[in-house]
Amino acid sequence: MISVKVRLMNRGQESVLKAGEFVEVRSKEEILATLDSNGRLEAMPFMPEMLEYCGKRLRVYKVAHKTCDNIKPWNMRQMKNAVHLTGARCDGRAHGNCDAGCLIFWHHAWLKRIEPEVLPESQVAATGLSARRPTTDQAVDFPLQVPEVLERAAQNDRDPSSGEVIYSCQATDLREFTSNLPSWNLWQYVRDIRSGNLNRGLGESKSEKLLEVLLAIVDVVRVLLVELFNKFQSVRAGVQYPHVQALQAAPAPPSEALNLQPGEFVQVKSRQEIFATLDRRNRNRGLLFDSEMLKYCGGTYRVLKRVNQIVDEKTGKMLRMKSSCIILDGSACAADYHKLCPRAIYHYWREGWLRRVC
Repeated sequence: MISVKVRLMNRGQESVLKAGEFVEVRSKEEILATLDSNGRLEAMPFMPEMLEYCGKRLRVYKVAHKTCDNIKPWNMRQMKNAVHLTGARCDGRAHGNCDAGCLIFWHHAWLKRIEPEVLPESQVAATGLSARRPTTDQAVDFPLQVPEVLERAAQNDRDPSSGEVIYSCQATDLREFTSNLPSWNLWQYVRDIRSGNLNRGLGESKSEKLLEVLLAIVDVVRVLLVELFNKFQSVRAGVQYPHVQALQAAPAPPSEALNLQPGEFVQVKSRQEIFATLDRRNRNRGLLFDSEMLKYCGGTYRVLKRVNQIVDEKTGKMLRMKSSCIILDGSACAADYHKLCPRAIYHYWREGWLRRVC
């Protein structure tokens, strides 16, 4: 049996956790005791979908010291005392079965650090639970009774004209528990390195840790050079890097209907094949093909789920897709060209950008 020591997190301490560490999510009772009457701690919502993780041991995926904001024109926000946990994504059950699968923010006060005693990394990793639930298009009952305060906070309003539910979640309330992060603030990249967010998991020896730091510095320099180049290009109305170039001016043709299902394997088409489906705004029937998606072209991935509806972060209303999009397992935004945001938002793929692997 693996022996562990549990140390409580200090709520007043900033960024005491680092990427790669193990934590245990506190019990439902402990977490509820930290929340206000609106189901929030320091304005950060604790959502009903997070209850299933109570008592589970998970690895810290990234320190959430910053995040991207899609509510206002795209910008970066900063926060304190928060992390993302590996595999801990919202399944949307309390928010109209939203299919977005957002990576959840966890306040330090909701976690306990787990300190394994002198054990090989391979043994320690076996204690971490992925906590990834099977993805289906069907509603699933909650494993725990949802406290009224959390239910009320998740669906807290209705549109007076249509009667449509207005949902509230961490994505819609992001600006409430974050603050502006100026683009000139270079300290954010120091935090990226010190937090372990850029680590590759090379090992624990001194030489391996030194190499991790050097590689992280290289990552930061690359990001800054690309950002500098793109700002220069925007001034002279030049081409941005990396370049997504639509090959036609006319509206994009309809996507090929493959009726892909979770568990199937697909290959992402080449960038030239995908470019041929885009309009002048690099969209296919409104869906953006982002520069962050280029790295996946030509790769083979498993279909994780179909996306039929998502909560609009700007309004809290449910947006229903005219045609389903696809989420691929392992395909999430790495923010190589978006200031190394650790949020890891899933990419949405048109079926016409994929081909089934038999």
